[in-house]
Amino acid sequence: MNDSESHSLPEWQPAQPRKRSSLPGTGDLSRRLMDDMDPEVLEFLKTTVNSFIKWDLVIFFFENPHTTDTIDNIARYIGRDAAVIKLDLEDLVRAQVLEQHASGTLTVYALTKDAQIREKIKHFVSASDDRQFRVKAIYHLIRGTR
Repeated sequence: MNDSESHSLPEWQPAQPRKRSSLPGTGDLSRRLMDDMDPEVLEFLKTTVNSFIKWDLVIFFFENPHTTDTIDNIARYIGRDAAVIKLDLEDLVRAQVLEQHASGTLTVYALTKDAQIREKIKHFVSASDDRQFRVKAIYHLIRGTR
């Protein structure tokens, strides 16, 4: 290419970066994913089951409603380390999903006896059986960890 040809070519301009939410046809992905979720289940996900560990714990206690056990045993049952689940267990106690009791020198955890909270848990676990719900919930949890 000679000098006269290079002068006639337009100067290269890099494309302007686009925001992810402004891609054609997508809108706000988060809003679209959550729009068709039951508002009560979505609220429970946002405020209570807002981590994968809490999700595991809620499922475990729902499936084993008469369990009263120590953090070490609960961690073993759900395949996690006790030190890792400690804060999430405490959060679920504060949210009144779980109850915490002293048994001698040990602290044990159990599912709440509150019927309204148990109904919320049942609704959440039932929704969790649906693959589409799980995809949406996982997206929400991952987005919340950023």
